[in-house]
Amino acid sequence: MLKQIITVTVFLFLTYSLQAKEPEEQTINHMEIATIMYYDGKYGKALDEMQKAKESHTDIEWDKYHNMRGLIFLKEEKYDASIASFKEAIKATKVKVYVPPVEEKSKREYLFKVFSDEKKVEKPLVKKPVFDAEKLRKDQIEEIYIYLSQAYYKAEQYINAVHALDSAGEKGRNSASLFTLRAECYWKADQKGSAIDALSRGAKLFPKDATLLKQKFYYFAELKLYQASIDAAKAYMKKIPASAQEYISLAQMLQSGGESEEAIKVLEEAKLKFPSSAKIHILLGHYYNQKDMPHVTADLFEKGSYYDSTYIKEAAEMYRRNGELAHALYLNSMMTDKEEKTKQKVAIFIGKGEFEKIIGLKDALDRYGLLQNDNMRYALAYAYYMVKDYDRAEAELKKIEDDELFSKATVIRKNIEKCRSNSLECI
Repeated sequence: MLKQIITVTVFLFLTYSLQAKEPEEQTINHMEIATIMYYDGKYGKALDEMQKAKESHTDIEWDKYHNMRGLIFLKEEKYDASIASFKEAIKATKVKVYVPPVEEKSKREYLFKVFSDEKKVEKPLVKKPVFDAEKLRKDQIEEIYIYLSQAYYKAEQYINAVHALDSAGEKGRNSASLFTLRAECYWKADQKGSAIDALSRGAKLFPKDATLLKQKFYYFAELKLYQASIDAAKAYMKKIPASAQEYISLAQMLQSGGESEEAIKVLEEAKLKFPSSAKIHILLGHYYNQKDMPHVTADLFEKGSYYDSTYIKEAAEMYRRNGELAHALYLNSMMTDKEEKTKQKVAIFIGKGEFEKIIGLKDALDRYGLLQNDNMRYALAYAYYMVKDYDRAEAELKKIEDDELFSKATVIRKNIEKCRSNSLECI
């Protein structure tokens, strides 16, 4: 009996093995190849494979066919073609026949169980989800509508994009980003109220998401609703630690709206949170300067220059204008831009009345081409005049071409003539 069982087993096994080795007719699945090409970014080849699939005599899942074309055209920025394809995909999905998945059993496993003496072990039953064709259809259609909304947005058909999101049902409302997209569509379609409303609805559904508040802040600012914008900004900053740039943006928005006091308060708070931010110090300095507080401005500019040396020039210039020339010269000495450093040094020496030092900079002025600037040439000529080197003063004044400076030069040249005629005139 055992010998017969073994013989039958071997026969069945060999039969199965031979069947497995029989050559099967291979059919090229162009849709699968097209999918691979799509994910590799080879969109032209993907379309070629899809065309071959269409021309073949095999059954095609037309919903997937049109959806894939829509995605490819979206990537290629062919938005009208993308929209048309997604619409076809929706039509195809509505008439698609969904078939439950077939469970396959391994022949080898079956043979083993037939001739095994082991007792069957009962496995705990796993409750399988009930096959629901209409739910699958609904989910697929909603997903296509999400893609369609993106195509409409790119095609600048903003209200159509909103309608597509609405048609996407739950999928069109399952993330905060879709509400920011909805709001942006309304905003660009000049439906400002609807844009704000979309952000508010999104904030209720996703209270932990801060991007909705951030976008609302910018919208309120553009509408010049500054108090509402401040409230939105503060609510945003409570949820997410704001960056230095976000504080700066809020301050600039307030300043442009005439809310200079609020702008300064925001930057003062930012300065405490970001003490090493040069931009915050410099912007705050400019706002104080507009309020005629030049000494506070100079101090802020200098502190800003500690963290970004490009602001040393502004700091030195502010001290020069305040008459604090020694400190201005100290800051000037740390500048690395030789040309700007020399120009500013001339202005400082004029303020200090140290005209010999300006003359001492003549070689540097020549070297950096600064004497092509009539203001610099006039400053040098004036220095020569003040030290009573009239010949050199006149030589420089004659080279001035700027009309306004030429008039000033004429006055100096007349004074030079007086000095030459009567030296007592120039004591």
